[in-house]
Amino acid sequence: MARTKKAKGGAGYAENYRRSLFDDVLPFWLDHAVDREQGGFITCLNRDGTIIDTDKGMWQQGRFTWLLATLYNTVEKRQQWLDLARHGIDFLDRYGFDSDGRMFFQVSRSGDPIRKRRYLFSESFAAMAYAAYAKAVGSARYADKAAELFNLFIQYNTTPGLIPAKVNSANRPMKAMGFPMITIATAQVLRDTIEHPAADQWIDRAIAEIQRDFLNHEYQAVLEVVGPQGQFIDHFDGRTLNPGHAIEGAWFILHEAKIRNKDQDLIALGRTMLDWMWRIGWDAEHGGLFYFRDVKGWPAQEYWHDMKFWWPHCEAIIATLLAHHLTKDDKYKAWHKLVHDYTFGHFPDREYGEWFGYLHRDGRLSVPLKGNLWKGPFHIPRMLLYCWQLLI
Repeated sequence: MARTKKAKGGAGYAENYRRSLFDDVLPFWLDHAVDREQGGFITCLNRDGTIIDTDKGMWQQGRFTWLLATLYNTVEKRQQWLDLARHGIDFLDRYGFDSDGRMFFQVSRSGDPIRKRRYLFSESFAAMAYAAYAKAVGSARYADKAAELFNLFIQYNTTPGLIPAKVNSANRPMKAMGFPMITIATAQVLRDTIEHPAADQWIDRAIAEIQRDFLNHEYQAVLEVVGPQGQFIDHFDGRTLNPGHAIEGAWFILHEAKIRNKDQDLIALGRTMLDWMWRIGWDAEHGGLFYFRDVKGWPAQEYWHDMKFWWPHCEAIIATLLAHHLTKDDKYKAWHKLVHDYTFGHFPDREYGEWFGYLHRDGRLSVPLKGNLWKGPFHIPRMLLYCWQLLI
């Protein structure tokens, strides 16, 4: 498969994203990930789509199901997409849940539980899947299930003690930006699909928390973990920045600004987050986004800190395109071209399709796999779909 050429102009970008989604990325997963024998999706795939591990991650079951139902809802009433969304829903229903109502993170191919994690991101992605599927088929039962999972996600994250602390909370209490960020993304889906009545309330609360506690004006950076009231934690964990994650949060907020008739306060907040983290995260020497940085410019603790992962670049493509769409500031047009050209010049696999996920700092391939429990049919197709729909 030929590597995608650099796009020229808005129409060129739109066609590039459409073609990449429907002629490259989606067919790879439809051809290789669907488990016709035992249900669900196998996403641990080698470069050519052959299976390298049969375990199934619940993140990817929910995410792929959401994608398929969303394509059905927003692009075309294609029966294949609806049938495969149902295929994912059935696996989630049968094997996704523990007896306490929580979800597993990892199961065997046949659905036997392997791993359950402290946090509730499996639940948030499943809520998105159930909501999108509920809209596709007009199911009140699945709409209720989506709302119940979202409520469980909120309950556990806002009730002290329900989620075991990662560190000793008496000695170093901290909270992560992941909860308010995923709250925004999940609530936006539930509002759009099942008209969840509390979606706006939780989006407002999450945005306010990010602005109040995670934007550090002294360092002009978006922090990943802070103290309970936003205190700076001057240790490795507190100093570690994840530019791609913060830029993803920026476009969630910019998307909310778009929904709210170009809300200027939200645009300003999203721009600030994008501007700060682009400055910190972009590798001026080799191109692409660093995975981790230290807020003080000191050495980062993680050994993969300077690698280039697929998903931060997907989020940056959306964020820069959306920022330019909302503001017409040519800075974002230039940034979008930079990250688009880097991404499409390094990650797509010209021979077997889809994208590599993990590069060294200089752009050399680190590992040729196409999927695992974290990389699956989500960040890339979500980016391609969002950008194509924004441009048409």
